[in-house]
Amino acid sequence: MTLTRPPAVAGAFYPADPATLRRDVQAYLDAAGGDAPKIHDVPPHTSPPHTSPPKAIIVPHAGYVYSGPVAAFAYAQLLALKGKIERVVLLGPCHRVAVMGLALSSADVFTTPLGDIAIDHTLDDLLLALPQVGVFDATHTQEHSLEVQLPFLQTVLGSFKLLPMVVGDATPSQVADVLERVWGGAETLIVISSDLSHYLDYDRARAIDLVTCRAIEQLDAHAIGQTQACGRTPVKGFLEVAVRKGLHVETLDLRNSGDTAGSRDRVVGYGAWAFWEDAA
Repeated sequence: MTLTRPPAVAGAFYPADPATLRRDVQAYLDAAGGDAPKIHDVPPHTSPPHTSPPKAIIVPHAGYVYSGPVAAFAYAQLLALKGKIERVVLLGPCHRVAVMGLALSSADVFTTPLGDIAIDHTLDDLLLALPQVGVFDATHTQEHSLEVQLPFLQTVLGSFKLLPMVVGDATPSQVADVLERVWGGAETLIVISSDLSHYLDYDRARAIDLVTCRAIEQLDAHAIGQTQACGRTPVKGFLEVAVRKGLHVETLDLRNSGDTAGSRDRVVGYGAWAFWEDAA
C-alpha cells in the first residue's frame, strides 16, 4: 500500500485548484524571468557569469501572495534543469510539531494539486546512521515550509524524486553533516526553505534582512543571529557546506511582505539566493 502525505496548506498558502495554481506559479516565473524590478534598493552581490544552472537555492516559504514573487527569482534559475534533476533534497524549519534533529518521512508520495511526487528512500539508511536523523511523520503532516516549495519544483523541473527533511532542534553542523551525505552530483538539487525577519516594522526589517543577506553572500553562518531567519539552522548548516565546497552565491531578490502584499507595520522578510559549484 502506498503511504501518501496529502497537501496540508493548499487553499491557504497557495491555490487548491490546479489550473489556478499553474497559472499563478507561471505568472510569478514569467515576472521573474523578465525585467521586473526588485523593490529593495540594494546593490546586488553577484558572482562571475554562470553558464550552468545552480546547485542549490535558498527560498522563502510564506503564502504565495507574499513570498511567491521572491521565490520565483530562484526557481526561474532552474528552468534549464527540467528533465535533468533526479533528486531534490529539501530542508525546511519546523513550525508545527517539534522534533529533535532532522526528520525524514516514511511516506512514499507527497501530493500537491499538481500531482504526486515520489519520495526517494534510497539514502535513508545512510542518513539514519547519523544520531541526529530519524523518521517522524507527525512533524511533516502540517509543515508548510516544505510543502509550499513543491508546486514551484513541479513546474520548473517536471519529474523528480524528493528527499524532504524537517529541521528541528539541531545544530548547523548536524545539518551540514546530513547535507554532505546527500550532496550528490549534477543529478541532485539542494533547496533550503527559510523566511527572514518576522513582524518588525518595514524599515527595521529591511535593515536586519540586509545584514542577513550580506552574511549569506559571504557564506558566513556565524553572522546570522537567532531572530534573523526562521530557517536559520538549515541555512547555517548549508553555508558550512558551501564554504567547504567553495560555492559561489548570487543574491536574486530581497523584499518583505510590505513590498508584496501587506501593510508595512509588521512585515516578514523574504530573500532568494542561488549557489554554484564553480565560477564558470
